[in-house]
Amino acid sequence: MTAQLNAYIQSEDASAQAGFYAQALGGEILSKMTYGDIPGTPESNKDKVMHMVLSVAGGNLLFLADSPLELTRGGRIISLSLTFTDEAEARQSFGNLAQGGSVKYPFELQPWGAYYGEIEDKFGVNWMIVKQ
Repeated sequence: MTAQLNAYIQSEDASAQAGFYAQALGGEILSKMTYGDIPGTPESNKDKVMHMVLSVAGGNLLFLADSPLELTRGGRIISLSLTFTDEAEARQSFGNLAQGGSVKYPFELQPWGAYYGEIEDKFGVNWMIVKQ
């Protein structure tokens, strides 16, 4: 079986979150569809993101959307893990993602020989940064 797994992030502000990740991880927004692209959408929802594709960190894809439901923060349900081969790129991404967020575990050399650190970004998403 061949499959690709992508994170799909339900957000309070998908456009702002995607912009932050694009800058922090050197990515770009590949596509964006709003609810306004669908006929009959109420005016209050026309600018909300229905589906967005963001390319980050060497071609990995994240999907984002404005959540139609109230989001709850807290509770570590899932973490996104980025593995780098270059230590400088890993450190830069770690520092970028930490802006406005909190470092849960500093990016340091681990006993198993890899560099590792954890961040909760300013949107409440947990990131694990690894340099093999």
